[in-house]
Amino acid sequence: MAIDYLGLTSVSGSLLVLEGVENAAYDEIVELRVDGRERKLGRIIEIYEDKAVIQVFESPDNISLNNTHVRLSGRPLSLALSPDILGRTFDGLGRPIDNLGPVVSNIRRDVNGLPLNPVSREYPRNYINTGISAIDGLTTLIRGQKLPIFSGNGLPHDRLAAQIVRQASITGADADSFGIVFAAMGVKHDVADYFMRTFEESGVGDHVTTFLNLANDPVVERVVTPRVALTAAEYLAFECHMHILVILTDMTSFAEALREISSAKGEIPSRKGYPGYLYSELASLYERAGTVAGVEGSVTQIPILTMPNDDITHPIPDLTGYITEGQIVLDRQLHGQGIYPPINVLPSLSRLMKDGIGEGYTRADHQDVANQLFASYARVGDARALASVIGEDELSPIDQTYLAFGRAFESTFVGQGADENRSIEETLDLGWELLRMLPRTELDRVNTKVLDQYYPREPEEETAAEGEDA
Repeated sequence: MAIDYLGLTSVSGSLLVLEGVENAAYDEIVELRVDGRERKLGRIIEIYEDKAVIQVFESPDNISLNNTHVRLSGRPLSLALSPDILGRTFDGLGRPIDNLGPVVSNIRRDVNGLPLNPVSREYPRNYINTGISAIDGLTTLIRGQKLPIFSGNGLPHDRLAAQIVRQASITGADADSFGIVFAAMGVKHDVADYFMRTFEESGVGDHVTTFLNLANDPVVERVVTPRVALTAAEYLAFECHMHILVILTDMTSFAEALREISSAKGEIPSRKGYPGYLYSELASLYERAGTVAGVEGSVTQIPILTMPNDDITHPIPDLTGYITEGQIVLDRQLHGQGIYPPINVLPSLSRLMKDGIGEGYTRADHQDVANQLFASYARVGDARALASVIGEDELSPIDQTYLAFGRAFESTFVGQGADENRSIEETLDLGWELLRMLPRTELDRVNTKVLDQYYPREPEEETAAEGEDA
């Protein structure tokens, strides 16, 4: 039941305090009417005895102690849902901004979601093809996984996110039941326009649901946006039986919004000024990915975050790494060399990759190729370090071969066009082309039978091997 109150106890920026409140609930939505005309929304973020602290979603302009009529709705923020949300664009609170009218549906869901019973979860299997070799080949994205991208200011994570939206797909009988939920938090107008224009021009807009929170939108809306997006994703996945990829950018904006709200509330800060509950807030979002036993559909997450000062030990990437199943790291040095996407494969990993690739999923040789490329590229780093000391001309022939392999690996395997969509077969074949630059004896991470299939012996090697067997 809705309850109305007239007047406020105090106003401090976007935080309002209302006394004499009865039966209010945390996260309850509040409707404010200013001077009987202007309507604003807020939510209760703190309750103490008969006092409620309300965070206003819109600008707090014109709000005073005596001119504000407060109505408690008796419910949390909810989202109207229908299969028709695919192809639609909403603001950070889930309100349509595409001039196509409201979502007509009797189905509404609490944006805070419901926790999944851990027993009902199924282990993620199968993969999502992004068309990007460094991801598909070496840090494969598995359905139901949460795999963040760690970036930095000035790196092309927005461009990479748009490319993943354009190219992402699944194979098999479920190919037509794939969709994307894209949520942008705190982005500038030109970046938002870039995303919308890219989706429209590439023709993928009909299976993408977009939520946009712009840089000049209220900070509190930024905290709600990923919850709204994940609520839409859960509905499409578990009630419409689709496989949904959720891309959240930028989680750093989300965390900074939490810090700003926490500071306004006067809470004691933790590391770098962020609230002590940053970990639980991030976990409440990331853990909404997964698959459910007996239910067709899955929610897969790619959160994108910019590391302040490229510091991977900063609280945001640090806590994210504890919760998620791997990471994809963008490298400023590779970006400076003109390599796109500048993915540094050595600190990148996908912890669920091994169970969603191989025969029946991608190709039987996938794991061997990935292992060998990782090992060989790690050897490139050793050769480069040695060359920086004694000079490249003084290196042994095998070290010089590794240097050539490293340059080719970065330019042709990691590097690819922003519109280049590679199949998993093309990615693995390209990996074998690079591995053939190395002597067969160096490929010690590949099964012998697989090696014989993709790296046949030279005639003289075959003769030598037969002599050894005899």
